[in-house]
Amino acid sequence: MPAPREALALVPRPLKLARRFGSFTLGPGTALRVAPGTEGAAALLRELLTPATGCPLPAAPDGQIILVLDSALGGTGEEGYGLTVATDAVLLRAARPAGLLHGVQTLRQLLPAETLRPGPVRAERWELPCVEITDRPLLARRGFLIDVARHFQPVAWLRRLVDLLALHKLNVLQLHLTDDQGWRMPVPALPRLTEIGGTRAETLGDGVPHGGAYTTAELRGLVAYAAARGVEIVPEINVPGHARAAIAAYPHLGNDPARSLPVWTRWGVCDTVLGMGEASLGFVRTVLDEVMDVFPSPHVHLGGDECPSTEWHHAPSALERVRAEGLPGPEALRGWFLGQAGRHLAAHDRVPLGWSENGTDLPPGFIVLPWRDTDHGLAAARRGHRVITSAHRTSYLDYPQHAGPGEPPGQPGAPLTLRQVYEADPVPPGWEPEAARQVVGRQAALWSEYAPTAAHLEYLAFPRLTALAERAWSPRRDWDDFGARLTRHRLRLDALGVRGADRFSDTPSTGEETG
Repeated sequence: MPAPREALALVPRPLKLARRFGSFTLGPGTALRVAPGTEGAAALLRELLTPATGCPLPAAPDGQIILVLDSALGGTGEEGYGLTVATDAVLLRAARPAGLLHGVQTLRQLLPAETLRPGPVRAERWELPCVEITDRPLLARRGFLIDVARHFQPVAWLRRLVDLLALHKLNVLQLHLTDDQGWRMPVPALPRLTEIGGTRAETLGDGVPHGGAYTTAELRGLVAYAAARGVEIVPEINVPGHARAAIAAYPHLGNDPARSLPVWTRWGVCDTVLGMGEASLGFVRTVLDEVMDVFPSPHVHLGGDECPSTEWHHAPSALERVRAEGLPGPEALRGWFLGQAGRHLAAHDRVPLGWSENGTDLPPGFIVLPWRDTDHGLAAARRGHRVITSAHRTSYLDYPQHAGPGEPPGQPGAPLTLRQVYEADPVPPGWEPEAARQVVGRQAALWSEYAPTAAHLEYLAFPRLTALAERAWSPRRDWDDFGARLTRHRLRLDALGVRGADRFSDTPSTGEETG
């Protein structure tokens, strides 16, 4: 008899799943039948399964695991797939390669959790339960932002993070590469950005310098690694605010070119912003040209939020720009500057993204991430913007997971529980159909002011990120069902060494958080 239906515990939940009797045995003699266009999925399956199982999974004309690109599955979209596991064969089909990559992750989850371990695991044989699955995502963009500007993280950990996203069928990793406290993206024409802007003298008076920057080769390698797993790396370069590190490196970019400032050593919103002269325009074009060369993503995030206009009320270059462009006042310079940067991206067939303060503050053509309030997304959708829902009180994973002692530091504020993340609708109810259709994604963010280490970041991310992944992929909302599956899914996280909320400290999770 097959195992109980809930024992599969797939996260996120597939659109359609039917159990069948029996199982398929994976062993040393199992081979892959690789059709044209499926080579990437075959390589990924081999890379992920061979270390633990010891099965080499070679390609063979009569292989029992069959990978096929099938245009007949066009109804499943860019990322859907069909998976049939029978006692004598496994058939994975998709209309597009991205769907095959998601199917590979489902195959991994169908196997025992031990197969996710990085090294050999002793077992007489590995069994896949017989199933019939048809699957596709609810939203096209399912993302996670990691802030490496406030606290730098090595590229090896970013690759680990990509693997964790892919396991949960999240397809976007947004890298927050620049901010007031650090610049991590190398730009050969502007070497001081990382030489000076990449290191701050201390953090909140601790007297300990903090710095780091990626090489171009590291970033290109990360992009390729992620693409092989169906994950798009979206770079974020903050302009015109959150730019203190750039101005520390090149003072002429600021509103007082004669004033030399250090990289900021505090958190919060810094009043230092880019000047509005030609130097800043040339700077942002040079930076974006390098960004587009390193990151093939069709999307580039320009930040754009929390940009005080205080300096612009007094800077001659800013006031002259207001007059020359016929703007109503210095407050309008933020939108004007973002429009200039966005047009530069559009001229190279890239799509600009930006953080919205109220839903109506970004130029046309931007994909809007409303972070203050979900209703701001409605205002943006009504203006014709595509929207990625990302309200901070349901999507920012730097808030604590639990109240009380024992919780590691997090963003000040009330806890954001696993259930709160899960219950947030990716397409908010009550929006008119035309606006609802403008929602193209949901994204979580993890700002790193209070999370300096990879272990701390993983604690904050998991298991809450699994809830966001579930709701962005699956149209079904059922907290009890999700909780039951997550209980077993934690075994997979354990096998991967993820130090989530229930295993970071001695503080037990409550029933609500664990599901």
